[in-house]
Amino acid sequence: MASERRRKTPDELLREVQAEEAATGGAATGNLKIMLGYASGVGKTFRLLDEARRRRERGQDVVVGGMQTKVPPECELILKKLEIIPLVNKDGGTAIDVGAIIRRRPAVCVIDGLAYANPPGALHPNRWEDVQDIIAAGIRVVASVNVQYVSEMQDQIEAITGKRRSETVPMSFLQSASEIEIVDAPPEEPMERPPEEQLEARKREERLSRLRELALVFAADVVDHQLNSYLERHGIHQDFGANERILVCVTPRANMDEMLGEAQIVAEKFHGELIVAYVKQPGISPEDHSALDARLATASAAGAHIEILEGDDPAEAILEFARARGITQLFVGHSQRKGFARMKRSPLDKLIWQAHGMDVRVFPQ
Repeated sequence: MASERRRKTPDELLREVQAEEAATGGAATGNLKIMLGYASGVGKTFRLLDEARRRRERGQDVVVGGMQTKVPPECELILKKLEIIPLVNKDGGTAIDVGAIIRRRPAVCVIDGLAYANPPGALHPNRWEDVQDIIAAGIRVVASVNVQYVSEMQDQIEAITGKRRSETVPMSFLQSASEIEIVDAPPEEPMERPPEEQLEARKREERLSRLRELALVFAADVVDHQLNSYLERHGIHQDFGANERILVCVTPRANMDEMLGEAQIVAEKFHGELIVAYVKQPGISPEDHSALDARLATASAAGAHIEILEGDDPAEAILEFARARGITQLFVGHSQRKGFARMKRSPLDKLIWQAHGMDVRVFPQ
């Protein structure tokens, strides 16, 4: 029997990408690096400037194209050693001087605060749009942003902090980055507090923990998007993802409570995507149809995304959908077989043998 195809690890895929890029003399797609923070005070600006300093010391041509008006003293010391392209004044505000940066044409431009809104009269409404122009000119940009300012995550941010941000950056722009680095240095807190401050401190620490978790998941999603884009461009078929995507396969007799409960735990723990799918079958009895509707209603009430699949071969329909969506875990129900029935290949056998790169969890029904 032929050996089963083994899923390549992220390290193996990365080595393949690096080897190919080195062989062709090219660089990884994109020329944007993101320093992602999850709260003010974690050291994002310092990390950004420290990278600029290290690049300059290695001989790279680096400029600072945009920085906060006030920076911590340790950042001021680094800024004194770097070339700064002054901001331009526009109707009482300031904006990046995109034209000056492009004319200067450095190898690397460092920009703090991607989510800033530009004043009226500026080239673009938002700073991240200025960065697009700089990147289009062939200049590598290293920029910073906090996860609170991602446009598509405002509902989650509001649930954690009680606030929505008006100045945001679209996820599609951040996904275009060739590299994303999380600045994971928690702000310093006093070791002892008065009793009246302890409750508020615990609440703040909980918010920071949830924001940090959100930043980690977002970074994983960006890496997932980058890898999938690379594989598609190069015609590589690989079932791989940085985030968990759970597919619960429903039948009229599936143990829905247990399957869905386990799937929700995994999805919530890893901020993964939860999908419930059913393969349409002709001639289903009214009793089975009613049982199926009840299970799908339970899944919908739990917040799962519902997919109705079609195909003469239910196992193949599930596998085709799972591969297309980058599913990492398959939850399936199974009745115990006895005697000669065990010798026969079943849809479950097919799922287990052909679900390359996916974990298959079987639940008795």
